[in-house]
Amino acid sequence: MEPGSIVSAVRSQRVLCGEEIRPAVIFIKEEKIHSILPDPGASVHTAGEVLDVGNSLVMPGIVDCHVHVNEPGRTNWEGYWTATQAAAAGGVTTIVDMPLNSIPPTTTLGNFQEKLHAATGQCFVDTAFWGGVIPGNQLELRPMAQAGVAGFKCFLIHSGVDEFPHVSDSDLHAAMKELQGTDSVLLFHAEREVQHPVADEGDPCEYSTFLRSRPDIMEFEAIRTVTQLCLQYQVRCHIVHLSSAQPLELIRAARQAGAPLTVETTHHYLNLSSENIPAWATQFKCCPPIRDTANQELLWSALKAGDIDMVVSDHSPCTPDLKCLDNGDFMQAWGGISSLQFGLSLFWTSASKRGFSLSDAVRLLCKEPAQLCHLDNQKGSLIPGHDADLVIWDPEKEFTVTGDNVHHKNKLTPYLGLALQGEVKGTIVRGRLVYSHGSFSSQPLGKHLLIQHKTQNSL
Repeated sequence: MEPGSIVSAVRSQRVLCGEEIRPAVIFIKEEKIHSILPDPGASVHTAGEVLDVGNSLVMPGIVDCHVHVNEPGRTNWEGYWTATQAAAAGGVTTIVDMPLNSIPPTTTLGNFQEKLHAATGQCFVDTAFWGGVIPGNQLELRPMAQAGVAGFKCFLIHSGVDEFPHVSDSDLHAAMKELQGTDSVLLFHAEREVQHPVADEGDPCEYSTFLRSRPDIMEFEAIRTVTQLCLQYQVRCHIVHLSSAQPLELIRAARQAGAPLTVETTHHYLNLSSENIPAWATQFKCCPPIRDTANQELLWSALKAGDIDMVVSDHSPCTPDLKCLDNGDFMQAWGGISSLQFGLSLFWTSASKRGFSLSDAVRLLCKEPAQLCHLDNQKGSLIPGHDADLVIWDPEKEFTVTGDNVHHKNKLTPYLGLALQGEVKGTIVRGRLVYSHGSFSSQPLGKHLLIQHKTQNSL
């Protein structure tokens, strides 16, 4: 079946239905899953195209709710065309675009409309959008929510780009008051500047020098602030890209006290460790930083225990010059890792060795991210009535990440040369085959997802 085709049914010997994998046929009607029936082994009779994928595994498409696309304004870093093709090649059927690194940032209603215009006709997968909280824009929040942003993100430390300044405590209280009583969610880059002794300046080309400059206490203190605000205002709060295990006790205590708080971590914190980052290898730089193996194992334990709710890419690409590859300076290099295309395979490579099941993968990569951004009524699950978003993949198949198979605009990633387990064969978005065995549909088939918030307090 050619990419771009409308699929009426998908047949596989391995369909993940809840906790169980079994032979089944997924019938699709008007972009939705119509029914899922046990496969009797006979040929399926339907009016349209049937895609028989043999023994490949079929499960819900991945929802990656932390992606920096950077368009408009920085499309030489990434853009919708390349980002959403990379997503489709990785089994991601929905992305949620972050409000910063584009110019202008998504911090006003007008800027959001500019963002929507830039994305029109360019998305191979479905795309939703986060708004941003910056100093003084609290009166823009409700208009942006009414226009369809999924929620809002803020920084408690310099964001890396001047057009998206970080917020003060007074800004946070103003934003919280605007969002109080609504179903919106406020996302936090949870690092704060703290006074900490640094033993020596160190060699900027050694990763350890950068790591010492962003100690765990920066996350701990930021998350202390987030938990207090969350409890005080009862506004949904979400901690993005948790890298340190130290604040986990704070998070548990806040939840037990009734804080509506969720937490994500990323593929790089679960797969990369500071001890193994070579000198000059600035493609590994991100903020918060990649920490040591002992910390990584605590993150995996927290994921298994339910203290961390979901795993996302935090795809944050840039051009090679911004990574300071010529001088290997970790302190000056852009902080961000490209991984949108490889999230499913990265997760499964490590998670399968730690006793995680495929249904765990669906919960952490599909269901929970969909719920965070109000998409769980249509995305993230294989159930009738939901969008027919499917990933077809081979969890046992190994492949190596090479420049030739990376679809991001810039091929710079710390995963080059890495052997991963779990190869994506095909991706279906609302019943259309957008990716199949290395090829894409000739036209972008994704749509904008504008979130309809519940009408509380006139939102």
